[in-house]
Amino acid sequence: PVPVQVQGLSSGVQAIAAGGYHTCALVNGGVQCWGYNGYGQLGNNSATDSPVPVQVQGLSSGVQAIAASKYHTCALVNGGVQCWGGNFSGKLGNNSTTDSPVPVQVQGLSSGVEAIAAGGYHTCALVNGGVQCWGYNGYGQLGNDSKSNSHVPVPVQGLSSGIEAIAAGLYHTCALVNGGVWCWGYNYNGQLGNDSHRDSSVPLEVEGLTSGVQAIAAGDGHTCALVNGGVQCWGANSSGQLGDNSRKSSPVPVQVQGLASGVQAIAAGIYHTCALVNGGVWCWGWNNNGELGNNSTYGSSVPVQVQGLASGV
Repeated sequence: PVPVQVQGLSSGVQAIAAGGYHTCALVNGGVQCWGYNGYGQLGNNSATDSPVPVQVQGLSSGVQAIAASKYHTCALVNGGVQCWGGNFSGKLGNNSTTDSPVPVQVQGLSSGVEAIAAGGYHTCALVNGGVQCWGYNGYGQLGNDSKSNSHVPVPVQGLSSGIEAIAAGLYHTCALVNGGVWCWGYNYNGQLGNDSHRDSSVPLEVEGLTSGVQAIAAGDGHTCALVNGGVQCWGANSSGQLGDNSRKSSPVPVQVQGLASGVQAIAAGIYHTCALVNGGVWCWGWNNNGELGNNSTYGSSVPVQVQGLASGV
């Protein structure tokens, strides 16, 4: 329930990504992963779990960003995308549905990629200012005005330029567009933020967030945005993951209590959310496994300080 040092990674780490049951780090241009490996999501050409970091095969340099989800992992490598792990519905993007314990090239994305995001069973990439997605599409999370799965990248309708960032949740996707937020896919909990609960297979604008947004994060059934130094969240809230001191879901953005300024970055898990605030870390939501880092297992519907991480993050 408090932070512990990852073995062998005390320096040189440039970025981190956490999936459903595994974690990865971008280390000196290469990738190392640890945790559950039943589908090969650690990328070391095995299906054996590892409680310490292992090197992803073939990715020792040139990696610019990483993304992890429930059972697969992806890397942005020299402007292209490679993915590995579970390949249900074609989420590895290599025009197949066969799992891979080593990285495979995403078809058609060998250059021009600026960012990547891994959802529950789909993946997306920011490519030359537009968005392309692939994998499971049962709720329209690929954004191409259909609900048919795709084993290769397809363009998101209406988002061909001006995209600044992307985020993928379990069954929904969002994009930061010219300072505003657009979302598409599953909307049962209001995670699209358009004051409705209807799914959408094309992007819809999040209500009240047309400017000032600096970053976005998508959880299982909720979404958050870093807005002018503060945090707003919307969608599922059964565990307090919206941070507004309630357990009531919201189909429109609500202010996270106590985080109106000073926020530098945000991240969303399945039922919890965290923020980097003035060099320290604060988290809120589900805490049965100690994911809030405050040396307890009691959930919180408002941000709590992660023990030992008050500064220097």
